[in-house]
Amino acid sequence: MAERRTSRRTKSFLRGIVYISRKRGALTCLVRDLSEKGARIIFSDTVMLPAVIDLYIPQREQTLRAKVKWRRNDEIGLAFIADERADAEPTEGEVAERVALLEAEITSLRTLLKRLKSEKAESRDERVA
Repeated sequence: MAERRTSRRTKSFLRGIVYISRKRGALTCLVRDLSEKGARIIFSDTVMLPAVIDLYIPQREQTLRAKVKWRRNDEIGLAFIADERADAEPTEGEVAERVALLEAEITSLRTLLKRLKSEKAESRDERVA
């Protein structure tokens, strides 16, 4: 069978953590093969994963976004998503957009809080009168 990999694969025995759904779920695995473009991971049992996951390798302090390419029993082949590191720093534009959204949310919450305080004060005044 012809080798289809375009990057050199290295045998490994690294502990890994697969994060699912923006780190809401986590599964431990063993990273058996690793290259610049992908990895082969093994679980202690057969698991179902979504199409895209984050693979964290503690020994390298590295988190990589990956697509599931194949599944075979307790083994899963991953292809790293090019230039998309899960732990990458956000760009200046992304930060500015996030700040603007948070400021709008704060303004909305302040307005709601003022309205609730005035309703509570009116309710208290009605009970006293």
